[in-house]
Amino acid sequence: MNTKINFRILGILVLCCLFGTYQVVSQEVGLQLYSLRNQFKTDVEGTLKLVNDWGITKIEGGGSYGLPMDEYKKLLKANDLEMVSVGAGYEDLQNDIEKVVENAKTFGAKYVMCAWIPHEGNTFDIAKTKEATAIFNKAGKRLKEEGITLAYHAHGYEFRPYESGTLFDYMAENATDFAFEMDVYWVHHGGADPLAIMNRYPDKIVLLHLKDMEHGVKGNDTGHEDVETNVVLGTGQVDIAGVVKRAKQLGVVEYMFIEDECSRVVEQVPQSLKFLESL
Repeated sequence: MNTKINFRILGILVLCCLFGTYQVVSQEVGLQLYSLRNQFKTDVEGTLKLVNDWGITKIEGGGSYGLPMDEYKKLLKANDLEMVSVGAGYEDLQNDIEKVVENAKTFGAKYVMCAWIPHEGNTFDIAKTKEATAIFNKAGKRLKEEGITLAYHAHGYEFRPYESGTLFDYMAENATDFAFEMDVYWVHHGGADPLAIMNRYPDKIVLLHLKDMEHGVKGNDTGHEDVETNVVLGTGQVDIAGVVKRAKQLGVVEYMFIEDECSRVVEQVPQSLKFLESL
């Protein structure tokens, strides 16, 4: 029998001196299933078992890879996998929020994440930012009624200058009914500092995508990059250790999902898990 590594950080007690109380913070490392999209194409059951073998129990996904939902959920249960976060398209959040609610409830997910705001070419601007913010607030309010949190996943184009800050600042400052899932790779790639974002908006970052970037890669504001630039956590140019440390200190981030989109994912994820265990 394989002994699984338990990546749950249990019982982190933070003494709040000013209030004389204790805050219990529980965080866990999970996996964004998009990392294994190619493996799922040929072997859904075997790929879920692989995640189980890695000792991961919390996942982010949302589809069933062509399987009947009941069958897929049985496979999740058999592999001790809990879908705590599901993806949702921008258009569905805008036009069919009940579809999003139903999917999240089907999995028993606590979070819904949106990873892209459609825009023409490279023309993302304040008008689109304001539109998206309004849509996310409206959808997030409905999801809150079901006990679900909506989190927007920035991809880098949101860090273009706007007034005294960035377009992302506008979103964060006007996010009344949604939060954010910070992909540290894309924040860094877009020219921002993940740690600075966490410190500026300590109550808005509720989920993380842990993804490291190969040294030598120069970012831009397009939200696009070669997936082969994803490297083992702790070996690239993103301060993964600093982000994880700060996330623990803040106590707001509940799940930190590894996302590795490169072709070496099966070899790299175990190495990334070892790095995180060493922190």
